[in-house]
Amino acid sequence: MKRLFPVILIACAALLTSCKNDILYSQFHSIPSNNWHADSIVHFDYTISDTTLYYNMQIYIRHTERYPYQNVWLYVGDSTSMDSMNVFLADDRGKWYGDSNNGFLEVAVPFGNHLHFADTGTYHLAIQHGMRDSVLRGVTEVGLELAKE
Repeated sequence: MKRLFPVILIACAALLTSCKNDILYSQFHSIPSNNWHADSIVHFDYTISDTTLYYNMQIYIRHTERYPYQNVWLYVGDSTSMDSMNVFLADDRGKWYGDSNNGFLEVAVPFGNHLHFADTGTYHLAIQHGMRDSVLRGVTEVGLELAKE
């Protein structure tokens, strides 16, 4: 068993690091003073260089426990189309979803799976909150991640 342990450890490390190599784009934008204004649009520009691959895209919302709601409505789109999505951050009893670290929480939401891009080049994605509050307190960062499928 002692001889097998290093082999298992190396195999696990290789498996974990290989997953991160599939991430092609990962960017987070800080929300000033943790107050996301309704007119503040978060912009992401990412480059596609291989049109033979399929991709998965995730949107991240990082927030504090001061966030006052169970969910957040987002408007997500590019220059040609805009989608609305309802992202649940807590359950009906107020228990936060996602990963927690020192009072900060992170929720990852799939935005597109098995995406195919017909052309190489730079693509743009914009995210804006669609809540009724003009200032949404407690949101610390908004992120986008694009990975090879």
